Amino acid sequence: MADPQSNARLRADAGAPRSGVIHVRTRLTADFTVVANALAQRRGSAVTVGVAVYILSLPSGSPVTIAALCAHFTEGEILISRALRELEAAGYLERRRERTPAGQIRTRTYFYDVPGGTPEPDPDGPPDPPRPSERPVADETPAEEPSVALTEADPQAISVLASLRHVDPRLVLSGREAVRLAPAVTAWLAAGVTPAQLTRTLTTGLPDRFLTRPAGLLAFRLRETPLPAPPPPEPVARPAVPPLQTCDGCDRAFRAPAPGHCRDCRSAGTGLPAAA
Repeated sequence: MADPQSNARLRADAGAPRSGVIHVRTRLTADFTVVANALAQRRGSAVTVGVAVYILSLPSGSPVTIAALCAHFTEGEILISRALRELEAAGYLERRRERTPAGQIRTRTYFYDVPGGTPEPDPDGPPDPPRPSERPVADETPAEEPSVALTEADPQAISVLASLRHVDPRLVLSGREAVRLAPAVTAWLAAGVTPAQLTRTLTTGLPDRFLTRPAGLLAFRLRETPLPAPPPPEPVARPAVPPLQTCDGCDRAFRAPAPGHCRDCRSAGTGLPAAA
């Protein structure tokens, strides 16, 4: 007699979906990164999400320049640069220019796991206070820097940026932010865009909630929106061509506004009536 075999159906795992992905999870206790679903499930470019998750997995102080990211990923500089710009516009990435105690300017990069958060304190601790100089420096000097730069910026560009708050009250810019955005606005105005057209470009279709400073959103639009094509050149006015006339003296054809004699006949004989 053959060995008994059961033909009963295998019992399905409780709670297993009928279709789609089935997760096989492993509890991790080290070497893992917590990523918010808002970022992991972000619609759009997969490169942007991948770059964001990679940066989140790095320890603080790791280089995240375009060259460093290109050395890790197979994507090129263009895709990596685009991903960083998208993350900056969404509020995940922030670049700040800070002044060191020695007076040097350096750019610090902050990456937020949730946009709008507060950066953690510098792990190296606060910098040592600068050594007192023999001649005290007035405390008002740093506060005067934006106003001095504001006077040197393009006044028309500053006027356009300052008027944006009348269209959307959320678009309030500081003097330093206006100075930083002024060169891009000047480039648009130089391309033939009127202030009203540029205002519509910067204020139309804004999100209901800003995830970053208004200056970051405006900088993204000024940088990524293609400049309009220059207006076509005005047609050159061509001089009117007189009609052909037949010379009354030699029957030669010549151009003149009215019938008469040609140039040769007028030169050869005196007293001939000249053509008008």
